[in-house]
Amino acid sequence: MRGICPNCEKETELELIQKVEDIKVRSEIIKVEVKYYKCKSCGEEFEDPRSDEDPLDKAFREYRRRHGMMQPEEIRDFRKKFALTQNEMNRLLGWGGATLSRYENGALQDETHEKALRLAMEPRNLLKLIEATPDVLPEEKRHRLINELRAAEEETCSLERIYEERFGKYEASELSGYRRLDLAKLFNAVLYFCKGGVLKTKLNKLLFYADFKHFKDYAISITGARYAHIPFGPAPDKFVLYFATLIENGEIRVEENVIGEFIGEEFILVKEPDFSLFSDSELKILATVKEYFKDFTAKKITDFSHDEKAYKKTAPGDIISYEYANELKL
Repeated sequence: MRGICPNCEKETELELIQKVEDIKVRSEIIKVEVKYYKCKSCGEEFEDPRSDEDPLDKAFREYRRRHGMMQPEEIRDFRKKFALTQNEMNRLLGWGGATLSRYENGALQDETHEKALRLAMEPRNLLKLIEATPDVLPEEKRHRLINELRAAEEETCSLERIYEERFGKYEASELSGYRRLDLAKLFNAVLYFCKGGVLKTKLNKLLFYADFKHFKDYAISITGARYAHIPFGPAPDKFVLYFATLIENGEIRVEENVIGEFIGEEFILVKEPDFSLFSDSELKILATVKEYFKDFTAKKITDFSHDEKAYKKTAPGDIISYEYANELKL
């Protein structure tokens, strides 16, 4: 191909080179696929200036994924959820002025700061930080957040007890996309895919592809759901209970759908999803998955999922590791 060489400062023949390089991150070697061009005239090697791929950013994301650390967009989304500025969040945590900005823009956080962020994400802990540092926030904003967080803490404690009794409890790992199960996101993802009606079999695959595609692109799942290998393809573990809860709550309804000699369950949206729960990247992936599979029948998406390495390399009843997301066909 032809292009502009920054060394020759003219258009010349270029060779695209793709290879895997070892990048050292805190004593760990992480293999990252890199792409760059080599000028056939002068031999100069350079990155594509139009590309937004950064090998170091890829290495940092992989390191965070391996160690269950928060990705930049998670940190940013958490702060924005409570309408806190970077300066306010820094002061609440007792950090220097530019610390949070660096982490949100891709710098690798240290373990101490990672723990502080994780703790601050719990409503009860953020509430304590705000109450302990009354001069950080304007009075009106401070009172509003205190009231919101107290209400959130009460609701969280109540819901956690109910949901743990019904669905069980598990920690973030490679089986959950390195995220604890977020039922609010899972339920609202279901509502999103149910708009216009969707067969239960297809819905299970849409949820699988949304979580695994987000993990593939951003090294973390959307919902934290675990997916099991069942005869009709990957499906959320305990999906029957999830769907039953939404039906009981009046958020979706079920209709019989006759397909040839078979009768399938079609889920119809009753309550609109809450999109404010999702980050920009999560909304992007949800929309991408819905658009990609919009014309797929339940059988076609089932056959498509059966060809995934995640399905071929696991046995019936297995919980599927998100490690297979890197081989996703989508």
